[in-house]
Amino acid sequence: MAHLLGAERLHLEFPTRTVFDEVTLGIDEGDRIGVVGRNGDGKSTLLKLLAGRLEPDGGRVTLRRGIRIGMLDQADVVDPGLTVAEAVVGGIEEHVWAGDAKVRDVIAGLLADVPWQAQIASLSGGQRRRVGLAALLVGEWDVVFLDEPTNHLDVEGIAWLAGHLKARWGANAGALVVVTHDRWFLDEVCTATWEVHDGIVEPFEGGYAAYVLQRVERDRMAAASEAKRQNLMRKELAWLRRGAPARTSKPKFRIEAANQLIENEPPVRNPVELSRLAVSRLGKDVVDLIDVSVEYPVADAATGGLETPPASPGAPQPAVKTVLHELEWRIAPGERTGILGVNGAGKSTLLGLVTGAVAPTTGRVKRGKTVKIATLSQELAELAEWADQRVSAVVAEQRTSYKVGEGSKSVELTPGQLLERLGFTNAQLSTPVKNLSGGQKRRLQLLLILLQEPNVLILDEPTNDLDTDMLAAIEDLLDSWPGTLLVVSHDRYLIERVTDRQLAIIDGHLRDLPRGVEQYLELRRGVDAARAAAPDARRGIETPAARAPQPAQPALAPALAGAERRAAEKELSSIDRRLERLQAEIAAQHEKLARHDQSDYVGLGALGDELAGLEASVADLETRWLEVSELLEG
Repeated sequence: MAHLLGAERLHLEFPTRTVFDEVTLGIDEGDRIGVVGRNGDGKSTLLKLLAGRLEPDGGRVTLRRGIRIGMLDQADVVDPGLTVAEAVVGGIEEHVWAGDAKVRDVIAGLLADVPWQAQIASLSGGQRRRVGLAALLVGEWDVVFLDEPTNHLDVEGIAWLAGHLKARWGANAGALVVVTHDRWFLDEVCTATWEVHDGIVEPFEGGYAAYVLQRVERDRMAAASEAKRQNLMRKELAWLRRGAPARTSKPKFRIEAANQLIENEPPVRNPVELSRLAVSRLGKDVVDLIDVSVEYPVADAATGGLETPPASPGAPQPAVKTVLHELEWRIAPGERTGILGVNGAGKSTLLGLVTGAVAPTTGRVKRGKTVKIATLSQELAELAEWADQRVSAVVAEQRTSYKVGEGSKSVELTPGQLLERLGFTNAQLSTPVKNLSGGQKRRLQLLLILLQEPNVLILDEPTNDLDTDMLAAIEDLLDSWPGTLLVVSHDRYLIERVTDRQLAIIDGHLRDLPRGVEQYLELRRGVDAARAAAPDARRGIETPAARAPQPAQPALAPALAGAERRAAEKELSSIDRRLERLQAEIAAQHEKLARHDQSDYVGLGALGDELAGLEASVADLETRWLEVSELLEG
């Protein structure tokens, strides 16, 4: 493979420390490299050095003649005086860029909800970031450096970006180097991994899963001081090998070696034990949403309508938007559920129903008497009152101990020990809260919430500002947390790792996803296809093709004959009734598990098998429900 870029004996010092010392690297044609490491160890700095945006104190970076380098920096900003069109395609004539399949793909993948002629100044921070990424991707580059490109992208956007990058930067099409904490993205896109730590850059073959295996092998030979890190990564490896079939079906690393390493590693969670502990803390009832609908005035629907005052009697009623429609969700003790949906689908509204911040327009919400809900919010507002206090003083005001683990294996940890598990050093304990980094504040926020001992924990985009090591540490902590866990996140890896069930909000309805995130993406593609009459026109781009008369589109499927339609409608009604009956049986089975003698492992196992069978039947019926619904819609 042709050599594109090389770094020889790079040395860089900041006033307080040496960032890199004697680092030598090379980038070849076809490389797709993921960069991982702790926050502050120099990942973004490395990209700036290689891209020529920062000069090293020693050593040099050399490029092959004629190499074109593009970079998305976290600090990059788009000129607020430009329109979206000017920022992305510049002064190129419309008929030129509209005829370029690559440009159309980028615009559809990243800017479908952004008005084409809007001023950059009028956009949100996330929209500006996507405009900047789109402007980079429409260009022609030999080597592309991306610093946290998945920030502000939802699950669909991340999946699109992964596919686009793999297609653009293939085996003989330049090279890609990306810094991201999104571990699914790393595994999906990257063929090599660089770990930045202790002033060096250590290369590994393969994506995130391969990196985890090789790091476990490295840590096994390391000093005893690395024992805790090793055990944590062994647990991570065990989940990767036993996890989603879509991941484990791709043997990107030596499967035999991985299986040998984890043969004595238990599953990351004991669901029966956690369920028992959750029931003892919560009782049978958590939160039930029964035939719940939520409507907002159209002007307030985008913001969740939480601050919309009630209309005065006799006043004209504003137009309303139904955000959630006749939902039924009975949250069980110990349930660990991930919630998926596009921005504006109603995820925040759904969480508001659970916490009580949102009142249903119709239907009712029933909460158990012992329910204690805590939310890890995106805003870090909980830390404002302690901004000037030292971390140690803030922690000292909380509980003196916290129990971690299950049953006989549980241990009591002091808040200081918990802080150590979450990556805090002794020196950082004396740091004022306001001087902590974003990731440190996020970890402290989680610790303070856990010390309150809630029995229902809601995580709203918890991965912000965290590196892959800290995400693994938090996931390890959550594995032994015996309560009900609800997670909203665009981080696909986190959703699959810490939850056992996924739900999606699609067109105001709540859908169970037996096959997880992959099924959600399939459903979303189906929704988009059904709406895809004129995507450019919806976005506000009037292309020459859109102005021309359009031929009639063929039907997606032949219409059902009258008798066939009646039979399909009858089957759909039957499936609905059977699903309702099965859900009642599943609820009853959960109660049996909760009441059963916890020392009778044989009996618990039999009840667990029966529950698994019921849930499998539900999954089969839901698949058939979808098939019949598509026939009727066709």
